[in-house]
Amino acid sequence: MPTDVPTPSLIRDSVLVDPDAVRILDRRRFPFSRTWVTCRTVEEVAVAIEEMVTQSSGPLFAAAGGMVLAARVADGGAAGGSREAVLAEAARRLRATRPTNNGIREAVSAILEAAAAPLESGDALVPVVEEAARAVGDRYLQRSRRLGEHAAALLSDGDTVLTHCWGESYVTETVAACLRAGKRISMICTETRPYLQGARLTAESLAEMGVEVSVVTDGMPAHLMSRGDISALITAADRVTMDGHVVNKIGTLQLALAAHAFDVPYTALVQAPDEHAPDAASVPLEDRDGDEVLFLSGQRTASERAVGIYPAFDVTPPRFISAIATDRGRFAPRDLRSYASAPAADLTLKAGERSWM
Repeated sequence: MPTDVPTPSLIRDSVLVDPDAVRILDRRRFPFSRTWVTCRTVEEVAVAIEEMVTQSSGPLFAAAGGMVLAARVADGGAAGGSREAVLAEAARRLRATRPTNNGIREAVSAILEAAAAPLESGDALVPVVEEAARAVGDRYLQRSRRLGEHAAALLSDGDTVLTHCWGESYVTETVAACLRAGKRISMICTETRPYLQGARLTAESLAEMGVEVSVVTDGMPAHLMSRGDISALITAADRVTMDGHVVNKIGTLQLALAAHAFDVPYTALVQAPDEHAPDAASVPLEDRDGDEVLFLSGQRTASERAVGIYPAFDVTPPRFISAIATDRGRFAPRDLRSYASAPAADLTLKAGERSWM
């Protein structure tokens, strides 16, 4: 059975922190071109996140890089304010970019915590913030590996698995764990309008891993389930609330409803439930500019008189979810409070595993 599964390039080279800038792989154009957006300021990083240059966990890495830029400015003394104020403003701006996914919040908070000591002592910020940013990214990747191992145990040899949008390393690590266990699975990806992340990002990444992969339009999965073509549904989750609601890319709810109707198990993937979100009402749901749904690859697809509506996320109630796979194991949606008492995952980097920075 394979032990070395290729890491997709979208995860391997998502965000680069260079001495002069943060460079973000432009996922809006991938895989047709592999171009980088160069950000020399925190504001440029924030705008890149808002304009969907990177999605899923990409903003976590981009925000970590943005905090490194802020530390360089603060140590340089050219910001016109205290070092504390420079970091605090960078954190505020980055947190405001994509409010539904809490990865940015967690990354920025961890870096601010690490920066407290040099801020108090007057020592240089940059090396401490760089190390904290590296630790944030490494921790994300290691937790994703553990999550994938737990989720893969729910899949069987020969399964045909449907996924939605771009689930980043949550999905690719689940697939990698299946491959390492000798399970042969095939994947079906929704195209995911309006940015086509499933068609462009997920399908390309799974193909890089050597998995048989198919793409369907967003309206096809229920029909495929009805005729028995799909064994399981897995999606990432931008957040999972403590009462078991899954917040994810728009369209997840209708897939979960179809899976429930046709007895297809649905597993949501998240590193941990959000202890700050007791219920769905506590999660801000991002609505994007409706004009985005009126265009495809730069071409308008609807009448000039039509108006677009674009709720970017939806909420799936726990009764439509079979299991929540986390870095500490699998839980029933109504039993997520057990996560806190479950044994923590071993997040030690092993020989040969490289840091993202």
